[in-house]
Amino acid sequence: MSRERTGARPEQPVALVTGGSGGLGQALAMELDALGCRVAVHYNSSKDRARAVADKLTNDSVVIGGDVASYEAVTEMYAAIREALGPVDVLVNNGAIRRDGLMAMQDPADWRAVIETNLIGPFHTARVCVGHMLRQRWGRVINIVSPSGIIATAGQTAYGASKSGVIGFTRTLAAECGRRGVTVNALSPGFMITDMTKDLPDQVMNGIKEKAPIPRFGTTEEVARSMALFLDGDYMTGQVISIDGGVSVT
Repeated sequence: MSRERTGARPEQPVALVTGGSGGLGQALAMELDALGCRVAVHYNSSKDRARAVADKLTNDSVVIGGDVASYEAVTEMYAAIREALGPVDVLVNNGAIRRDGLMAMQDPADWRAVIETNLIGPFHTARVCVGHMLRQRWGRVINIVSPSGIIATAGQTAYGASKSGVIGFTRTLAAECGRRGVTVNALSPGFMITDMTKDLPDQVMNGIKEKAPIPRFGTTEEVARSMALFLDGDYMTGQVISIDGGVSVT
């Protein structure tokens, strides 16, 4: 079977990193910048931190705010990115929230908020970005998921459901986009000390380390180094790449 004709990778791709003001988001933005991308650093509430990330980048960049749970906000974000840098070629859906609690006692509003941000948010951003990628026959969608989407973690029904949903979304969107040179993959980092994990109890953190074949926490920098694989991987799509010290196989 002949290979479908795809477009060329842009010389300086425009990359959108949602949740770019956080610890992993910063590392992802800096790695993409090092790989030659012009990065849109997204934030929801931490504008100053997003600006601090952008100040560390060497290529053209823009700081953009908005709630990914709102489709209207995402369309406005995309218009601003397009005006400042051009249409998005690389989408990294990193923005997420975590509101843990045993389901039987959890506030339904908290459960819904996690799903709206972590699952519906990636749909919104992909919906506005993928059209350009399909037209130019080259693009990358990289969805950040979690071991919690693969293995059970008590107290995380909302977070686990959201990340499992993103894995299904990744695989199906990959099937829809592959023939036009657009790859869609997921990155599943292990536990790192970031704003999202720093409030976990010590007994939980120690238990995670003890279970892992590599008994330590990862760093945001070693997870972010995977960006080169996703950008260069023309023949890789619909995959979940786990950089988690082996947690997901125990």
